[in-house]
Amino acid sequence: MPPFRKLLAEVRIPLEEMSIQQNMHFQSGLLSVDASGEFSLEDAKQAFLELLKAIAHYQAEKILLDGRNMKGKPGDLERFYYGEFAARETHKLVVEHKIVPRFAYVIHEPLRDPTRLGETVAVNRGMNVKTFETAEDAIEWLTDVH
Repeated sequence: MPPFRKLLAEVRIPLEEMSIQQNMHFQSGLLSVDASGEFSLEDAKQAFLELLKAIAHYQAEKILLDGRNMKGKPGDLERFYYGEFAARETHKLVVEHKIVPRFAYVIHEPLRDPTRLGETVAVNRGMNVKTFETAEDAIEWLTDVH
């Protein structure tokens, strides 16, 4: 075996636990999610996929994600990619399970971008999502009849 092949074969990268934890509770048609931890794009994507599984399981159409205990300052590219990913995966859920969820994210700056780039990217791709500073405003928006 060539020396570089042997070296590559011996390199092992330990899997780390996700840096984002989510506690979910479903009651009266509302899926409430308390998220905590440090933002990373890959972990946020994985956490979102777990959230979509819960949405499908409960047939939830209203999702309140409380990320006030999240830390991090995503860059513009991370915000763009997360919004794009979330919209694409939500579209798959809509097609497969015939559920059209509304997402209200309660997050503070610097995790919440004052220009709402990630939100705009997701909305422009068909996702029904909005970010809020307070849980009260988020719940009001989720329960508003459209």
